Amino acid sequence: MAGILVYALHDDEGNFNKNSLGALSEASKLAGELGSEAAAVIVGDIADDAAAALGKYGVTKVYRAKDVPEGLAQPIVDVMAKVIQDNGYNYALFGGGLLGFEIGAGLTARLGAGVTMEVTKVKVDGGKLVSERPILQDSKIADVGYVSEPGIIIGRLNAFDVVEGSGTAEVVDVDVELSEFSTKAEMITRGEQRGADVDIEAADVLIGGGRGLGSADGFKDCEELAGAFDNGAVAATRAVVDAGWYPYAAQIGQTGKTVAPKLYLAVGVSGAIQHKVGMQNSEAIVAINKDANAPIFEFSDLGIVGDLNKILPKLTEAFMSNMGLQHLWARPV
Repeated sequence: MAGILVYALHDDEGNFNKNSLGALSEASKLAGELGSEAAAVIVGDIADDAAAALGKYGVTKVYRAKDVPEGLAQPIVDVMAKVIQDNGYNYALFGGGLLGFEIGAGLTARLGAGVTMEVTKVKVDGGKLVSERPILQDSKIADVGYVSEPGIIIGRLNAFDVVEGSGTAEVVDVDVELSEFSTKAEMITRGEQRGADVDIEAADVLIGGGRGLGSADGFKDCEELAGAFDNGAVAATRAVVDAGWYPYAAQIGQTGKTVAPKLYLAVGVSGAIQHKVGMQNSEAIVAINKDANAPIFEFSDLGIVGDLNKILPKLTEAFMSNMGLQHLWARPV
C-alpha cells in the first residue's frame, strides 16, 4: 500500500507551518486517488494530542522522533530516510520553504532518489504521481514523472491549499540513530523573521524589494523609506524570499499575497509575471531599476532608471522632510 510521506514543520510553540499543513492536505487527496495512505513525520517533543490532531488534514499516521531537534536539516533527513525505508513510502512531499528544500535535497542524495523542486501542482497519471513545475522563467509548465522510488516532491511556497476536516491520526514514535555528520551542528536559537508581524495587505504604501537590492542588507534602506509613511510596509519578491533575504509573510505574487496599495514602489524588481499578478492593481506603481529594459517598466506609472543605492536614501530624506509625493515626482532625483 505505502503512499506519501510529508514532513510537518513547526515552531518552538508547536504551531505547525501553513505550507506543511497544505502539503498534508495535498498528500491526503493524492493518496485517496492512488488508493494508498498519507502520513506525516514530525520531530521534537510534540504532545500526543497535537500530533494526533494532524489527522484533521487527512493523514492516517504521524511518525514522531522526540529526541530530534526541529530546524536542522540533516537529523530530519535521518528520520525521514528511516521511515521511508522501513515502511516503503513511494513519495516524500514538502510544502516549500528553505528548510524543506534542504531536507528534500539531503533526502534525495541519501536515497538516490529523483527530485522535483518548485512544484506548483501534483496530479495522478497512470497510478503514479506527476509533478507540474514552471520552467523558462515561469513561461511554460513541465510535467515531471519519477522512474524510480521514492520520488521527492518539493513544492513552491503557498502551492498547496490547507483543507481542514475531522479525524485523528495514529502516533508512532520512532527511534533514530543519527548519522555522525548529523550531530555536527547544534541549534542555538530560532529567531523571529523581520517583518513577519506586518500586514502588507493593509498598507497604503509598499516598498517592494527584489534581487536588485543585492543582499538582505539592501532591505534596510527599504525599511527606512517605508518608515517615512504613516502606513508604509516592505514587501518582497519570491526570489529574495527563497534566498532568505526577507520573510515569506512579505512575499507578493502568484505564490504569495495580492496587494492593492495606493503606492507600490518596486525597487530592484525585474517585473516577472508571477510578481505582477500580485501587485498590478496598485493605484500607482513606481519602479526603480538600473536596467532600462526591465519588464517592470512596461506596467509602471513612473519609471526611474538609476542606482537604487543612491536613489533610495534621497527618497527617504525627501519624504522625511514632508515634501509630499506630488513634489517629489515633479523634480529629478
